[in-house]
Amino acid sequence: MGNKVAIFDSTLRDGAQAEGISFSVEDKLKLLELLDDHGVGYIEAGNPGSNPKDLEFFARAGSIVLKHARLAAFGSTRRRDIRVEDDSNVQSMLLAATPVIVIFGKSWDFHVTDIIRTSLEENLDMIRDTLAFFKTKGKEVVYDAEHFFDGYKNNPDYAVRTLQAAVEGGAECLVLCDTNGGTFPSEVAEIVKKMVAQFKVPIGIHAHNDSGMGVANSVIAVENGARHVQGTYIGFGERCGNANLSTIIANLGVKRDFECLPADQYRNITRVARHVAAISNVALNERDPFVGNCAFAHKGGMHIDGVNKASQSFEHIDPELVGGQRRFLMSEVSGRSMILDRIREVDPGIAKDDVITDRIVKRLKEMEHEGYQFEGAESTFELVIRKQLGKYRPFFELEHFKIIGEQPANGEYSSSAIIKVIVDGRDEITAAEGDGPVHALDRALRKVLDNFYPELSNVRLTDLKVRVINGKDATAAKVRVLLQSTDGDSVWTTVGVSTDIIEASWIALVDSIEYKLLKLEDAKQA
Repeated sequence: MGNKVAIFDSTLRDGAQAEGISFSVEDKLKLLELLDDHGVGYIEAGNPGSNPKDLEFFARAGSIVLKHARLAAFGSTRRRDIRVEDDSNVQSMLLAATPVIVIFGKSWDFHVTDIIRTSLEENLDMIRDTLAFFKTKGKEVVYDAEHFFDGYKNNPDYAVRTLQAAVEGGAECLVLCDTNGGTFPSEVAEIVKKMVAQFKVPIGIHAHNDSGMGVANSVIAVENGARHVQGTYIGFGERCGNANLSTIIANLGVKRDFECLPADQYRNITRVARHVAAISNVALNERDPFVGNCAFAHKGGMHIDGVNKASQSFEHIDPELVGGQRRFLMSEVSGRSMILDRIREVDPGIAKDDVITDRIVKRLKEMEHEGYQFEGAESTFELVIRKQLGKYRPFFELEHFKIIGEQPANGEYSSSAIIKVIVDGRDEITAAEGDGPVHALDRALRKVLDNFYPELSNVRLTDLKVRVINGKDATAAKVRVLLQSTDGDSVWTTVGVSTDIIEASWIALVDSIEYKLLKLEDAKQA
């Protein structure tokens, strides 16, 4: 059996069913090109008959020349007691003009008799007829056996007959779906192995994550002969989500000898995951395996020492294999040597006993006493070092800002920010609205700076955390604000502290923007 595994991404279809996800047509086109460039084999993008947005997407996608992926439209078998040629939903799938058609049908006898309320034989005809219809149209046909594992556990003979009907209709891949996400890996392994032995057609797996085992079920299916894996790139989908393809691809392609992507694309897994999150307007889970911001982060002194001496003792892979980066977190358990390592990243010539080292350590301790915490906010930490080393320049100067809060008649609280900055002697003023004061301030700042630094157009905030430091002081307490930002490729976090939550947010926001601009400046000078 070959080691090539077809990766089938359903972010644009199954992922769009996740709570909080709403793709525009432009979003879907960007994701299509991103995933195609990445080398994904199949990209599923919905049903043109379901809504005008999908119809427009398929019309525009037809003009895009894909380098790796085959685009797929999705829909169900014909309805009961109707000719396939007369089924409007079946006909609408042809409007997508895609080379691949994915048809789902019922494999659980309970669903046949009690949900769609037809006979077991009619359901087999529905499967067979629909796939045969698309084969006559020259399509590559994939069959998604909905609720297959539940169906097999309740009535194995009938579940297998549905697969046989799909093969008779011309299915080129049989995808076993754990539709409610409740199957265990041991069950998946046993059932997949039997289906691989029984059918000459490739077997696929479509797992959901309702039991937290979407990735495990997908990997074990491949280990038992499946050669087609469906999921969404960063795991979002209906309910608890779909199997996370970034995790699956990294496990199969980097830690095992399976061919999921072109060889040069595994190092782009983290970058692509961050781009998918940015386009989808969601925060990438910091603790996602391989691609999360915490995936290769180390805090404990003994762990850090171990990583420095033998990285494999605390890292299961080299982070660079998936485009990740090792991070040592600054905290109360960090030693002077670690601080020196961070200083040397900015200026390699600094010695341990250099007076500047003492000055930086002193400044860090002063800031920690003020309420700053640099764990997870390495970007602010680097700016502190740069300021002490004289390797920092402000990119803009704040003249003033004003926040206006209001509660309109619709009851949704909103804010506006007016801001004036000076850059190289030129001043500029602008205003922006947001869902809250920090959002409004962020939008106004980037809007006014866009005239001077258009490179900031792709930067956005992805997370905001507020921590009250000394709660006993009630409304006079200090707050610590952590802001996470991304440009789609990199993620960085900055911190601000003040008794005023808006001022603390402003401090973190300025650090975020200046950190990005410093990195761009460094890249130009490199």
